Amino acid sequence: MVTIRLFVASLLSICLVQAYSQDLMMWYDKPAARWEERVPLGNGQIGMMPDGKVHDESIVLNEISMWSGSPEDPNNYNAHQSVGRIQQLLKEGKNELAEQLVNENFVCKGLGSGLGNGASVPYGSFQNFGYLNFLHTIEGDVTAYKRTLDLSRAVATTTFKAGETTYLREYFTSFDKNFAVIRLTATKRKAITFATHFYRDENISDMRVTTDDMTWSGNLPDGFAGKGMAFAGKVKVLTKGGTKLVYDNQIIVKQADEVLIYVALSTDYSRHDPVQANAKMLQAAKRWRYRTLLAQHQKNFSAVFDRVSLQLDDVQRKMAEPTDVRIRNFFENPGQDNGMAALYYQFGRYLSIASTAPHVKDALPPNLQGLWAHEIQTPWNGDYHLNINAQMNHWGVESGNLSEYHRPFIDLIKRLAVSGTKTAKAYYDAPGWVVYMMTNVWGYTAPGEQASWGASTASGWLCNHLWDHYLFTQDKKYLAEIYPVLKGAAAFYHATLVQDPRSGWWVTSPSVSPENAFRLPNGKTTAVVMGPTIDNQIVRELFESVCKADEVLALQDPFAKQLADRLPHLPPPVVISPSGRVMEWLEDYEEVEPQHRHVSHLYGLYPASFISPVTTPDWAAAARKTLDVRGDEGTGWSRAWKILFWARLHDGDHALEILRQLLKPAFANDTSYDGVGAGTYPNLFCAHPPFQIDGNFGGSAGIAEMLLQSHDGYVHLLPALPKMWSSGKVSGLKARGGYTVDIAWEDGKVKDYKIYGQKGDQVKLLVNGEERLERL
Repeated sequence: MVTIRLFVASLLSICLVQAYSQDLMMWYDKPAARWEERVPLGNGQIGMMPDGKVHDESIVLNEISMWSGSPEDPNNYNAHQSVGRIQQLLKEGKNELAEQLVNENFVCKGLGSGLGNGASVPYGSFQNFGYLNFLHTIEGDVTAYKRTLDLSRAVATTTFKAGETTYLREYFTSFDKNFAVIRLTATKRKAITFATHFYRDENISDMRVTTDDMTWSGNLPDGFAGKGMAFAGKVKVLTKGGTKLVYDNQIIVKQADEVLIYVALSTDYSRHDPVQANAKMLQAAKRWRYRTLLAQHQKNFSAVFDRVSLQLDDVQRKMAEPTDVRIRNFFENPGQDNGMAALYYQFGRYLSIASTAPHVKDALPPNLQGLWAHEIQTPWNGDYHLNINAQMNHWGVESGNLSEYHRPFIDLIKRLAVSGTKTAKAYYDAPGWVVYMMTNVWGYTAPGEQASWGASTASGWLCNHLWDHYLFTQDKKYLAEIYPVLKGAAAFYHATLVQDPRSGWWVTSPSVSPENAFRLPNGKTTAVVMGPTIDNQIVRELFESVCKADEVLALQDPFAKQLADRLPHLPPPVVISPSGRVMEWLEDYEEVEPQHRHVSHLYGLYPASFISPVTTPDWAAAARKTLDVRGDEGTGWSRAWKILFWARLHDGDHALEILRQLLKPAFANDTSYDGVGAGTYPNLFCAHPPFQIDGNFGGSAGIAEMLLQSHDGYVHLLPALPKMWSSGKVSGLKARGGYTVDIAWEDGKVKDYKIYGQKGDQVKLLVNGEERLERL
């Protein structure tokens, strides 16, 4: 009866947690029929996604460094010989000829990203680790089915009755030890019988199975017809009661009372032997107590997750509805489930914590898929797109009190600053460093395969993250650490800017407004230009950041003085077109696609802070008109960006409307990109489509931006509060200056607030439309 008492206690604890943290529970009344319905678990290194099927269960396994490909040098070292000619053609207005020359000489060598299908080329691809499959023997009709993910505990469960027996399956990826845990229990003794095996489509070279363990290993392709990343997995099966045997490549468990399964996954990305690492990880498994493992996991996870709480009051709570039903109702019946918005916000924070591990050596940031993938060839290689996507993945970490979860991305930027020096030399014969629109775990910094999307530089945008991390943390030691990286990026731009013959401004050349095109007076369509607005804003922001960093660190760097002297000769952050909108290019070209998904020329509104309803109202009005013409629709991440735009314009109702559209149910089989169909899958993953995690992070960041802003010279409480969110409270949000903020409000007005920070600091606040100066 020990097993039964433990089962009842475990089930009771789950019910108590559900009652205590209802707004943090995702649940479903049926198994997952496709990958986009599975709930994600992860500890920043390994991930798993169970489908919760009663009889034939499948669990997707992932490891953040599971990358094919290998280091390469894709730079074209003759490219700089053509840059002068390209720039001259652009000065003469011959953009189509300049683009032709860029496509011939100013792209990468070799196959690049494989046009987004690079699993077998040197660029590589983030890949699925494999599947752990179960064939359960369950007798009787199944009733009372429920599948859950508790965001507050990072634990998933599947429960159901079969006949008179209740079954409970629990899953988590340990935040205390780097392995996954699966526990199977039932209210009846000897009720657990199953066969389990591991499966992967390719690259497995060794598979061994005993009654206690499954181990496998292999190598991913390096793209050069050789062996690349080594990987290995180990599954340990421990039972109470029953018997175990091996048949073919399966472990078969018969009539057990309880089963514990541990899953260890490793690669040699961090230069250790993955087979030995897994063996060491699980060597003490037989001595571990499940409750101790679970308690330590919850303690470590909750210490981070519980930093922020958010409650948006509802007339009637909707947690009794399955999550997929809530998503549909949130879209179809706006304003009737504010708790869904709070859940979506915390799901974004949950994904940040689950998809990267800042405490681990060589930690990788979340990629386009976070760390979850069910394919060998993930969409767009599951890489790091640097013309918004990898950046959006980190927009919410600072305000969401997850500052250390910025560090793996910052460390990646620092590595790119090293390899990017070769790219700067190759394409411009310039000092400093540069990276273009995509990268991988191997340090790729060259342009893409085509000018229209691959010719936008990203190094300046990446430096926005380096500087913003300092603004939130006020860590001068960190600022000194990243100052050379900021300076190196600025040195590249300073050396490569050219003077526009029409305006006299100094601008980038050649470049593009990410993935967008325009029509020339001769009717031809092209993308390559001098000085697109996003570049002008980024370069100005970068130069200003270097100058401010020099001042904070008291370096008196002569180079900072050179940048300060150049600033007046850069284009202003905003040029307003005759139509009253923010111009996307130096000239008011005819737009080929007026409702293009990228709105890159509003970089100055977000993430930068040049455009403000308070300090630059004319520019804000132009930004508003730009968004009106662009429209509210777009891919998943595009809608998320627009939430942030409208929040920065202090229009919470419009921001909430786009959040509603972001949660448009993507419940059909719309998992292939066709430019439409964006929304949210049943498991709350964002539909680009297919799934891209950036929309989740961007949408979550947008909710925080509606409640707190700190970029305009003061800490602004409830700057874009929608009418629907008239009452609520939030605690633990972060503001620039190193401050932590709690807010409670009623009837749309701040009722109470607390600011925490350095004792003696004076904080400028904007509360209910009034400026206040508060000493801490």
